[in-house]
Amino acid sequence: MKLIITEKNTTARRISSILSDGRARAMTKTRNPVYAFETNGDEVRCIGLKGHILKVDFPPQYQQWQDVEPRELIHADIVKIPTNKALIKTMQTEARKADEIIIATDFDREGELIGVDAINKIREVNSDVPVKRARFSALTPVEIKRVFSSLEDPYYDLASAGEARQDIDLIWGASLTRFISLASTRLGKHFLSVGRVQSPTLALIVDKEKERKAFVSTPFWTLKIECVKGDDTFQATHARDRFDTEEEAIGAKSRLEKTALVKEVKNSERNIKPPIPFNTTGLLTAAAALGFSAAKAMSIAENLYMNGYISYPRVDNTVYPASLDLRGILREISGCPEFTPLCASLLQQDKLTPTRGKKETTDHPPIHPTAAASHARLSPQEWKIYELVARRFMATLAGEAVVLSVRADLACGPEPFVARGSRTAEEGWYRYYPYGRKKEIVLPHLEVGDVVQVDGPPELKRGETQPPARYNQGKLIEKMEELGLGTKSTRHSIIEGLYERGYIYGDPITPTETGIAVTEALRKYAGVISSPDMTAALERDMDAIADGAETQAEVVDKSREILSEVMRLLEKSKEEVAKEIRNGIKEDRILGTCPECGSNLRIVKAKKSKKRFVGCSGYPDCTTTYPLPQTGTIMPTGEICPDCNSPKVRVVNKGRRPWTFCLDPDCPTKKEAKPKTE
Repeated sequence: MKLIITEKNTTARRISSILSDGRARAMTKTRNPVYAFETNGDEVRCIGLKGHILKVDFPPQYQQWQDVEPRELIHADIVKIPTNKALIKTMQTEARKADEIIIATDFDREGELIGVDAINKIREVNSDVPVKRARFSALTPVEIKRVFSSLEDPYYDLASAGEARQDIDLIWGASLTRFISLASTRLGKHFLSVGRVQSPTLALIVDKEKERKAFVSTPFWTLKIECVKGDDTFQATHARDRFDTEEEAIGAKSRLEKTALVKEVKNSERNIKPPIPFNTTGLLTAAAALGFSAAKAMSIAENLYMNGYISYPRVDNTVYPASLDLRGILREISGCPEFTPLCASLLQQDKLTPTRGKKETTDHPPIHPTAAASHARLSPQEWKIYELVARRFMATLAGEAVVLSVRADLACGPEPFVARGSRTAEEGWYRYYPYGRKKEIVLPHLEVGDVVQVDGPPELKRGETQPPARYNQGKLIEKMEELGLGTKSTRHSIIEGLYERGYIYGDPITPTETGIAVTEALRKYAGVISSPDMTAALERDMDAIADGAETQAEVVDKSREILSEVMRLLEKSKEEVAKEIRNGIKEDRILGTCPECGSNLRIVKAKKSKKRFVGCSGYPDCTTTYPLPQTGTIMPTGEICPDCNSPKVRVVNKGRRPWTFCLDPDCPTKKEAKPKTE
């Protein structure tokens, strides 16, 4: 009997269905189903795990935070603990009868580690059973039948790299988190976390906020005119673009006339290259532009992969391998009515020449569609991500877009003006991938010597220079990749963790005062934690494990040495670290100014009921209070409600969209929102 081990039940069910041509059946209706079927005369069983079946932790004597010095965790033993004993028991029961084990987990560090952990538990009950590896990039019939006919050996070095990451993240995360939480007396469910990837990522966000606060806006003025030629109107902007003083702008405006003379017309043609294939970072960045959080986009992409609609979504590769059947994929997705004419036009090309990115790896191809989907079978959000992947794939096979640009220089009295227009001459890849396509500005046909009318009064506007934009989740993931922070599989979860700990909120991302305080304290007293350099170096070391150039023990011990020095620096400045962090926590409890007395409004917890509410720091002289929701992280926004004059706050709950409201429950806007009662 052959036993196939997959990473999840969904995958087990799909692989069983493909290999049995739909004849596989679950042996029992349990939470851990085993699928049974026959193929080529062999009896086969297939079971899906639930991700990691073992987790790393410290032995029981290290579990009490207040009884163990954080430093002791650095060199403590690490043990593996079952995450689901019933599932392991079911797997071992089947393994006892097996003549061959086939590991069919996802092919990356995490998946290989899950597979090797399963092998080790199977060896406990069937020590000599041979083990093979099914390595695939898509859960399609063609791919699955191909890989199961040419099995490989498990990639033990790849699993060791994944295990090294687990060990290092446990050691760093547990010891530093305990130190910071104990020092600041922030324990229980509100503990403060520190991590070797999380902390430098948070530092990026904090540094961006510091740039914004240090930025000094300067005023400027713009001058525009509305021009008319025949039945067409177009806008022209003063050639100076921006005036530094209002006096200069007003002076220019005073010299304008009722007509403008076309002095020069320049036409240019620009070829816009198609986008490169999607890797994980590219997909999450594009999904962020559609309003998806990184974690949500990855979750949807994984579901689409497990159900056979797209290829494996955790990849660095941006170059399609020569073996990928590009025409076959187009023929497959042409089954979607939305894509039928698009695919047909690409299939008419004599040769398909895909674009190439700079990153080329051999583990998985770039993300691409693998089957035709329909609105009926997918949720609206799933369809958006599927359509994004399908359109990107088609765009990488399409031709360049051609954009025609026009610049007209005009004189309105003595003042120079410029009108710019652009239009698409050849759609090329725009036809397939319309996301982010710039709006066309069409100018009427203009020739040198044309005199156009100026319609209405000129538009003189005051503006201000703007600070650097905050990171949105997509841009942050791009920056993390650039600096070597985390991996394609972990970046989205690192960002999600920062939200859950109350270090950041919103998208674009804003750090809380607690997040700022933790970052500044770590940077001041143990700067290596907040620097991406150390984390990127450890990532390279883990790559070396996967390549067989270093051992797991060597890399883990190296990280322990670095952490020992970090801990020494923190212990030396424990009181200063604690003070800075506590000040940040206090700042986050201040939600705004009391409209009655001008004192600070802060989050208070009732002594008896333990419920939180907003109270005035001017108590007992001022008794202003407001109710608060009892779940979620409360964030100040710095805004005041114009209707009730109370501060606005934001509530962030895990798994829900953040919402903003003013504190006063009697605000007129809230009364308007309430349904009328008879």
